[in-house]
Amino acid sequence: MTNNINISNFTLVEEIPNYWTNDDFINLLELFNFSDAKTIVPENLREILYMAISDFEPNEAAAIVLTYKLSKELGEGQINQISNDMLLDKVSEEYPEIDLHYHLFSVNQLLFKAFNGKFPNTKALVVDFTLVTSDVEVEITKEVVLKSFDQGLSDRNLIKRMYSEEMSSAKGFPDAEKILWELNKIDTNNYTLITSEYWMDKDDIVSIAFACEVKLKESTEED
Repeated sequence: MTNNINISNFTLVEEIPNYWTNDDFINLLELFNFSDAKTIVPENLREILYMAISDFEPNEAAAIVLTYKLSKELGEGQINQISNDMLLDKVSEEYPEIDLHYHLFSVNQLLFKAFNGKFPNTKALVVDFTLVTSDVEVEITKEVVLKSFDQGLSDRNLIKRMYSEEMSSAKGFPDAEKILWELNKIDTNNYTLITSEYWMDKDDIVSIAFACEVKLKESTEED
């Protein structure tokens, strides 16, 4: 199938909108020994959380937030290691389990702001685009979108270098689910994607309007 992409806007951001909820802020405040969190008006929760976090040592604060968000995915030893590593390195870009990058990014950025830059700053790319496909029966998934972007990205782009076969052939691309953090459908043909600057930055986008022949793995009964 042929997919036509038209990019209307792309920008780097330092946090993912609506990743953290007010309930998250209240729960974290309680973990940081702020007992009256439920009495705080919603618009003040974030700033008070920053103050509560900054009363702790950076690595201790990191361990608390990581445990709150990722205790089901990471063991205590892993959390302790990451809580120290993320003071020096961009763990949300370097951690080998790329399915955790989305959450590690948001944890890192919460700590970055609470500690006024003691943690490395990382960014995400938000892309608004239109996708029109020649096959109206195909579901527009993260795999379809990434393959559709193949012709609009520089050959220097990390996704194209690491997944050249998946991007340009019918080979399955399961890691697309981990690379694209969010894919939101706005209306019939308009979408917004969010991914790490590590995977795609503004300089990687070399064309804002392009067509790409997308090949998908044929499903079988075993699939």
